[in-house]
Amino acid sequence: MTAFLDHFRAAPRTVLSRIPLPGAAGDDDARRPLPVSGMLAAAWTLGAGLAVLTTLTLIGWIAAPRGALGAGLPEVFRTAAQLWLAAHHAGFAIPGGSVGLLPLGLMALPAFLLYRAGIWMARDADLRLRLPARLPKNSPKEKANARRRAQLVLIAQAGVSLAAPYALLAGGIALVARNEITQPFLGEVLISHLVLAFVAGALATVRAIGPWRVMPRLLPERLRSVVAGTVVATGIMLAAGALLTLGAVVMGFGQIRHLTEVLEPGFVGGLLLLLVQGLYLPNAFIWGMAYITGPGFAVGTGTLIAPTGVQLGTVPSLPLLGALPEAGPAPAWLMAVIAIPFAAGAVAGVVVVRIAPSPTYEGAPLWGFACGIATGCAAGLLAALSGGALGGARLVEMGPAAWEVMLSVTLETGVAAGISAGLANWWLIFRGQNTAVARAAAKVGSAAEPVRRAGAKLAGAVSGRGRTAGPEGARALPGHWLDATECDTQPIPVIRDDWQDEHASAAAEKPARRPEPPRPPRRDIVDETDDRGGHVIYVDPYAWDRD
Repeated sequence: MTAFLDHFRAAPRTVLSRIPLPGAAGDDDARRPLPVSGMLAAAWTLGAGLAVLTTLTLIGWIAAPRGALGAGLPEVFRTAAQLWLAAHHAGFAIPGGSVGLLPLGLMALPAFLLYRAGIWMARDADLRLRLPARLPKNSPKEKANARRRAQLVLIAQAGVSLAAPYALLAGGIALVARNEITQPFLGEVLISHLVLAFVAGALATVRAIGPWRVMPRLLPERLRSVVAGTVVATGIMLAAGALLTLGAVVMGFGQIRHLTEVLEPGFVGGLLLLLVQGLYLPNAFIWGMAYITGPGFAVGTGTLIAPTGVQLGTVPSLPLLGALPEAGPAPAWLMAVIAIPFAAGAVAGVVVVRIAPSPTYEGAPLWGFACGIATGCAAGLLAALSGGALGGARLVEMGPAAWEVMLSVTLETGVAAGISAGLANWWLIFRGQNTAVARAAAKVGSAAEPVRRAGAKLAGAVSGRGRTAGPEGARALPGHWLDATECDTQPIPVIRDDWQDEHASAAAEKPARRPEPPRPPRRDIVDETDDRGGHVIYVDPYAWDRD
């Protein structure tokens, strides 16, 4: 079994490496252009995915009653193609309505294949060698920013190289999969395939050019903190929704078993029914997340399952829906689940501050609320993907309302994240562990490095040794007048005892002059303050003017 999995994992590289390229026969250094590698990877992904779904559809066609999947193998392939389109969350139009409630678990197959194809594309095109070798000769920070921008551009180019041909091929499959009953929405097909292939190809390229622990640093620090907080908050709410859903399945296992016996699917049909319900479990987990956030979800027009109460009507005969609670008011203790989004927001706020603390008190709560907004958008997107129509009439509304979930999650997690981020940031400033302030001080120290080196050279020149002393060798003077500042400066060099003044030596070389004799005091200067005991009378000629 392990050998089979290793062979399946190495299949893209083994098969595609044997495709000859003009002018590159036997030359290992010649590599294909990135668009060519992306086109080959997209074709391999579509072929492998259709092969897997065609096999499963053929098994169902053999076990199902005659005429359930059409007559003949062409209808089997058309059904497999429709399942492949549904795996990318592309809806269908049917007589009297549409189908948009598609299993999110089925999306794992194309996502895995696209990821493996993206890794092969990155290695086949040698994307590591495509990174710029020449960077601007400026500061290390500018070099790092230039390298980061180049890596982001390369990742985007790789994603587009895989997504563009993949979406075009999927459009052709959508035209082939049309029949009188089901008609895929061509716009949804193109958009869903383009987005999924771009994301998978970009992640595969990120993994190919560097390890995962380094790749998050491609994003700016502030954006990285918001993304990390959003992932943490969304993950906590999804985990809580999954636990709630699994608990409901365990509690309602008897009803689920009863519905399965009513359908009488048989052995093969039972396995396929179990597989379908397993593929719908991610949808159920998101519905559980919508339940704990407050808005709840619907299983038909006029129905609502929320912590405030349950309103049910006629529901589809899917055994998994047997885990739904009974109609009526919900127990009072279930209202406690509404505290989970607030707890998730509080944890997310701490994560935001730990990654990128703010040097001011008022900045951290704003970034915490921004994390809540991003979490609300992510939860709304998941709610929109998990629901949809399942036909016409009452089955038009299935799943949670995306805008209600987005608004509730934004307010709940945003307020909690803002408060927790503000408190955590205040604590870091109060304890003196604010890394933002330390980082700013480090930047000041790096900016003063030229001044420090110049001072070291001056000290070496004065001491007569002519050596440049590094900052490690510099000894701070006690009581220096610059010690009271925040700058990291070079102290004034100490004057050595054996130092000689060059001006004094030059003066000593000149011939000495004879000392001049003292001059006699001048007799024409009279001190009027001395009256010699009253024997000298001085007449003031200007006394009349003062009177």
